[in-house]
Amino acid sequence: MGAISAELIKLKRGLVWPIVVLLPVVLVLAGAATQLAQGTRPDDGWDTVWLQSVGFYGLFPLAIGIAILGSLVWRAEHRGSNWNALMSGPTPSLHVVVAKTLIVAGLTALMQIVLVLAVIVIGTLAFGLPGTLPSRYFGIAALLMLATVPAASLQSALSMFLRSFAVPVAVALAAAVTSTAALKALGSAALVSPYALATATALLGTGSFVDSGDVTDGDVLSIVAAAFGLTVLIIALTTTVLDHRDTHT
Repeated sequence: MGAISAELIKLKRGLVWPIVVLLPVVLVLAGAATQLAQGTRPDDGWDTVWLQSVGFYGLFPLAIGIAILGSLVWRAEHRGSNWNALMSGPTPSLHVVVAKTLIVAGLTALMQIVLVLAVIVIGTLAFGLPGTLPSRYFGIAALLMLATVPAASLQSALSMFLRSFAVPVAVALAAAVTSTAALKALGSAALVSPYALATATALLGTGSFVDSGDVTDGDVLSIVAAAFGLTVLIIALTTTVLDHRDTHT
């Protein structure tokens, strides 16, 4: 708890909030831009607004957003002698890894909440759609919060060991593009990639790109199992490496 509290204090003056808010809002606006300019309403109502919002977002902007958050969360530790202070402190490596992962994953979850709110605002105020966003999309958004935890843990690990801000972001972009191609070629077998897992979940139920349009219990169970297994594996490996990392100059 102490490690998590310390991370939360750091966030008060962090640069993470513009990413959490602006990235999903900009992509929702971009998805609706053409119809807003033409003054037309989406043919399939809320389904179209959701597809326009997550169709592109899930391919690689989501992964890039997670990578930027990871780099920002670890930014302070790579300044001056902060890393050596962290490694020589009393906090166990596992606690450090879990705390950082939870912070990145939590910020990523907030990003999905902003996405849903932006979709509701666009659909209601800009397009004047009746009712509100169908409940199944709230469920998919909640599932996406879970499905992005492995990517958050992996990006946190990359930003832990790499002082560069840009390199982990570049890795996320390359991995997201590769994982999307793997989803098309291998289907559910590609869910061993944290980035493929995030993409497949974001597109769940849309019938676009790599998604069939159906949401089955098997799909949900596969995503939950993959998210849990990958997160545990990544945290365990990161902790093991960190235990042997020690200080650096």
